[in-house]
Amino acid sequence: MTRIDFAFGAPDRLRTACQVVRKRFLAGQRLVVYCKDGSRLAAFDRMLWAFDDTAFVPHVLANDPLAPETPVVLTAGDPQQAAQAAQPDAGPDAPPLWLLNLDNDCPPGFETFERLLEIVSDDPDDKQAARQRWRVYLNAGHTPQSHDLSRQPASG
Repeated sequence: MTRIDFAFGAPDRLRTACQVVRKRFLAGQRLVVYCKDGSRLAAFDRMLWAFDDTAFVPHVLANDPLAPETPVVLTAGDPQQAAQAAQPDAGPDAPPLWLLNLDNDCPPGFETFERLLEIVSDDPDDKQAARQRWRVYLNAGHTPQSHDLSRQPASG
């Protein structure tokens, strides 16, 4: 079953997502980042290039020919198709892809990923959408985990 982690209290959802993606990349983890809102996904794409002067996180859109060789794949479409593009020859020994959701709704096909990450800011609309996603996951039989980012020291 997919492990679902919610990180609440992010001062800035996209910037925190960039930090999470960089941390996972440095740990050797491959990710699919999903957001059907094209403008939010484009903003995240731009931010990955500029959120830190010394950070580089290789990333491409799922339809890019370099997707199979790139550790972070961004998609506004079906995350499962993006996973297939990222690992076209994935066998049982292939490292699992994680899914990072930046959308307001639950990503389609999230159950096929080993892990789903949700970043939630203090914005009231963002928190309300996260509560709704939490309920959807619970109703689907999952037990989401909650992490309070406001209690953790800021990282640069």
